[in-house]
Amino acid sequence: MKTSIILTYTFTPAWLALPREERNALEAAHIFPVFAKYADRVSARFFDGEAFHTAFSDFALLETEDLKAYYFLIEELRDSPLIAQGYLVVNDIFMGIEDGFRQFEAQAGADRDGQGK
Repeated sequence: MKTSIILTYTFTPAWLALPREERNALEAAHIFPVFAKYADRVSARFFDGEAFHTAFSDFALLETEDLKAYYFLIEELRDSPLIAQGYLVVNDIFMGIEDGFRQFEAQAGADRDGQGK
């Protein structure tokens, strides 16, 4: 089953104080390689949100059928300088299964018919 994950996060004033060239270099060295490592199992799209509300500055929409790969991706991000040095704070994580009820109903129907094993 495909799981969708929304990560909301905020870049701190310490990050914003860095020159853009340094920010770009940190992302290229520490963030992009992590997402590339898991790209065959976890898709990622990134969105800016700071112009629309104050709860977080950005969010990412991740999708995966491999929660282990997602978990390992997050662990590697946590070890990255962006998070470890306080440049980025994860605010919230929302997870869900798209049309999960339909999958449940299909499986429940197969189980009732003796075909779900």
